[in-house]
This record gives sequence, structure tokens and C-alpha cells, in this order.
Amino acid sequence: MSGEPTDEDLEELRKKKMEQLKDQQGGEGQAEAAEAQRQQAEAQKKAVLRKALTDGARKRLNTVQMSKPEFGEQVEQQIVALAQSGRLQGKIDEEKMKELLSEMKPDSQSFDIKRR
Repeated sequence: MSGEPTDEDLEELRKKKMEQLKDQQGGEGQAEAAEAQRQQAEAQKKAVLRKALTDGARKRLNTVQMSKPEFGEQVEQQIVALAQSGRLQGKIDEEKMKELLSEMKPDSQSFDIKRR
């Protein structure tokens, strides 16, 4: 009753603290695993693109990604899907990349103003 914790109280506090530490480490481990999995998927995607694209097509894709990142990501996903499904014959050269980009680009409205 002097206010000092007993051995039982100390042991109980230690157990609670150990459980909290284990929970924290488990959460960090899951985050690290998810990050590792994301990096592995990114590396696989880059490897598939390296095999499927010529240098010119890769440069054109990089240019598109710099100007329109969302559209560039869509194009990458499309190329990876084509390559993985086996519907890709040979490498995509710059001309084929132009065709693919023109097919995939969203329809933009053009305003032609004619003066009389």
C-alpha cells in the first residue's frame, strides 16, 4: 500500500507493452511487404516494356508520360496486357506506337472558326 507496484503488476505491464510492440511491428511488416510487392510489379512491367518496345517507341512513350502521366500509364498497361496475352507480334516500333496512341487518345473537340 505504499504505492510501489508489485511484481505481478510489473509483469502484467510488461506483457501489455510486448503485445503493443508486436502489433506495431506486424503493421510495419505488412506495409513493407506491400511496398516490396509494388516495386516487384513495377520492375516486371518495365521488363515487359523493355522487351516489347524499340528505342524510338520507348522515347515516344516517355514523352507522352511526361506531358500526360495518366494517359501514359494507360498506354503502358495496354502494352503490358497485349504482351502478356501473346497478341503482340514482334516489337512495337515508333510507327506502331503512333497508331496505338492515336487509337487510345480521348476524342478531343476541335473548334474550327471560319471567318466570312
